[in-house]
This record gives sequence, C-alpha cells and structure tokens, in this order.
Amino acid sequence: MKPAFPRPAWLLVATALLWAWAPQVQAWELSGRKTLSALTRDQQVLPIGHVDFTPQADGRTAFTLSVDHQRFVDHFLSMKEFKCLQGPDEVLCHVPYPYTNPGTVSGNDYAWLEHQLLFLFKQPRDFGAKLWNGLYFRLEPDGEGLVGLPQAVDLNLISAPPDDLLTPPYAPGQRDDLPPGAHWIARLHIR
Repeated sequence: MKPAFPRPAWLLVATALLWAWAPQVQAWELSGRKTLSALTRDQQVLPIGHVDFTPQADGRTAFTLSVDHQRFVDHFLSMKEFKCLQGPDEVLCHVPYPYTNPGTVSGNDYAWLEHQLLFLFKQPRDFGAKLWNGLYFRLEPDGEGLVGLPQAVDLNLISAPPDDLLTPPYAPGQRDDLPPGAHWIARLHIR
C-alpha cells in the first residue's frame, strides 16, 4: 500500500509535526533583561527585580541590577534605612555593594553581580542591623539561568572602602556554606 503523500512530502510533514511538539531548547545567555526572583524555603517564587546584561567588546558582560522596591518593606536599622523582604520568621534586607566596581561578569566569574546581591538577615523582633549576619548568594549556571546559593558573610568587611577597588572583597575564604533551608530565602534565580 502506498502512503497518501509522496515520500518526500510525508517526511516533511512528520518532521514539521515532531518539531512543533518537541520542547524548544535555547541556550541561556548573559544578554538582555532577566528576571531576579527569590525562592523561599516553602517554594514560593517572589520576583524582586531584574538584571540587564550587555555584552562588551572585551568579552566581559556589563550588568545593571534593578531591585523592585515595591516588593520590599522599609526598615530603619542602626540609623540607616534598608529595603527588606519580610518572611514569616525572618527579615532579609538588601545591602547593595556601596563602592565603585567594574559592574561586569565573564565566563563563570559572577563576583561583582554577587556583591550587588548581598543581604543581611534578622529576626522580626530584633532591633538594629547586625552586620555579621550577612548573606552572599554564590551564582552558578543551571542551563535555565543563574542560581544563587546562600553563604554566610560578615558585612563588616565592607564597612570601609577596600584598598583594591578592582578585586571583589568576598573571596571564597570570606564565605561559609550554609545548610539547605537555613534561611527563609533559600536561593535566588536570574532567568
């Protein structure tokens, strides 16, 4: 029995149908606007801003972080206003890196973007900011974007400008891994 379509047309239709049903796979790139979200330990996704990536001629990628402050609550801690995410048992306050830096990433080096994603944490009942309660989100690619896993840092390290403005101060030796679920914000996503 002959197929209803000539063989070349039948193959063309089958290929088109398979292509339409197959998941479209695109490589994630450090280019354009990406959404920044916080993922809580109870799996809620909170969009909290975006990152604009712009590839540069030297192979690096410039970034601009924009945090949606409408998603945050104002807290006045230690004579300074902080923009904070209010969780059921923890408050996390954004602490953007305060000094001049290149504002670029490259390859698997996301250190300057990680420094713009610093937070301090506190209990809702606590007064003041305890700068030794800092969180640093170490970014890793996961095929769909970047995932930031929290590490403990002492924010007192950046209370004064560093001598070297071109080297990120929070090297791996200044960060400690945390057990999963140790904080209300379990990780960050950039997608």
